Amino acid sequence: LVFFDGAMGTMLQAKGWDGSLPPEVCNIVNPQLVEEVHQAYADAGADIITANTFGANSLKMRPLGYSADEVVRQGVALARRAAGSRPVALDIGPLGQLMAPMGTLSFQEAYQHFAAHAKAGMEAGADLILIETMSDLHEAKIAVLAAKEQTSLPVICSLTFQKNGRTIMGNDPLTVVTVLEALGADAIGVNCSLGPEELLDVVGSLTRHAHVPVLVQANAGLPQVADGKVTYPVGPAAFAESAEMMARMGVKMLGGCCGTSPEYIKALRNRVGNCQ
Repeated sequence: LVFFDGAMGTMLQAKGWDGSLPPEVCNIVNPQLVEEVHQAYADAGADIITANTFGANSLKMRPLGYSADEVVRQGVALARRAAGSRPVALDIGPLGQLMAPMGTLSFQEAYQHFAAHAKAGMEAGADLILIETMSDLHEAKIAVLAAKEQTSLPVICSLTFQKNGRTIMGNDPLTVVTVLEALGADAIGVNCSLGPEELLDVVGSLTRHAHVPVLVQANAGLPQVADGKVTYPVGPAAFAESAEMMARMGVKMLGGCCGTSPEYIKALRNRVGNCQ
């Protein structure tokens, strides 16, 4: 079993980061805050530290006046300082625009953005690439192609699924596995959108069909709003209990997404670490 870290955005907000700005900007304007989060995950026992580069592409950074390359380089460097000898994952998220024909973003444009993101991360010293929170298999395909063709790093691709067991675009787990394995993804996963218990059926389908390792990074339950604040209902102990079931189903990599913290990763290690 390999343990990834947990959420970055919700952790930064808990530490006072202005949620009106993308968390990747924090790499530049308050790097110490980002490094503190990375260090907390390292201290909690995460085997892999994920750089704060999820939305560090030109489509999102340029309008704010930041260089995507600079944000990526700084993000990888901050993760590396906390990781020490642990591997650092370059984080790549969706571009934030719909792909044609539903939107205006073409295959070539998307490929160029993903390729630039991946190459910048490799040059900055990342050890692997985590493509995550993809809701469109078409966009995920382009990201995997760009990362595999433009870098020599291992590539993990993780999608989000709804309660009906499909992505927002209607892709089922078997299709996701078939397509991504054919493109050379080194591991396949599911993250975000739902809590760990709601993901069990999807996880079961992924582990039954995948020939590569499966990664799961669930939310700490579905977000709830109380007194104007967003909270997550699943605590570290319940989160780790569901993760133990996933490990017994064949999941090889575990971490957390929105609402999780170092306490969740510590709980994962303590409960699931022996399910080898």
